[in-house]
Amino acid sequence: MRNPAEKKSFLDFFSFAGTALHEAAHLKGNSHVSLMVIMRQILFTGYEALPLISFIALAIGGLVIMQGYSLLSTFGQGNLVHMILVTVIINELSAIITALVVVARSGTAIATELGNMVVNREVDLLKSYGLSPISYLVVSRIYGVMIAMLILTIYFNIIAVFGGWLFSQIFSSIEFRSFMGDFFMELKLGSIVMMLLKPLVFGLLISLVSSYEGMSVSHATTEVPQRTIKAVVNSITLVVISDILITWIFWMLK
Repeated sequence: MRNPAEKKSFLDFFSFAGTALHEAAHLKGNSHVSLMVIMRQILFTGYEALPLISFIALAIGGLVIMQGYSLLSTFGQGNLVHMILVTVIINELSAIITALVVVARSGTAIATELGNMVVNREVDLLKSYGLSPISYLVVSRIYGVMIAMLILTIYFNIIAVFGGWLFSQIFSSIEFRSFMGDFFMELKLGSIVMMLLKPLVFGLLISLVSSYEGMSVSHATTEVPQRTIKAVVNSITLVVISDILITWIFWMLK
């Protein structure tokens, strides 16, 4: 049984998410959504995370090829390594690892920034100017994080596949064109749809949870780190649950 405080927090989040999604859905007529905030969020979440994503993707792509090739070659099935590359990286690891990086960097930053704005009464100042804090602060970040997540996930896949080809040279000299040809033969429409859907869902959840926790700070600065921790924990939990659900739905549709 949930205690009353947890139940209220749960309902408050859904109310907050409903309001934010309603305003996000009416972007065309919403003049309070700031293009500058969206671009700054994309810059921080996406562009500034590229070096870290590059390193992780290159390492993951290489490790998957090394482990997969060494295992499959034992059974004379080394040619199936491209299937593992698609199944493991494209379908699963690229989106969820990118999401964890975004939670660690941008989720914490959003919760902390919005929490400090509440404490410093900057949110009240926006209201006094007739600006909607949800539209200006939250919706702008939702779009920024979702766009950045999608771009980072696609970039992760490109670097991971390149890393896979690079490390495959250890076992046999394979031309890049031949390697990519075999890879695209294994890449199905369902994998592409899943690769595009997961980062959008993860980005939406991360931005909503982080914004909610930040905006839920009352008037004490000691609440900010507490809310930031909650944002990280809840974001990761929802990302994992949604990943399982999406994967299960696509598995059922096969």
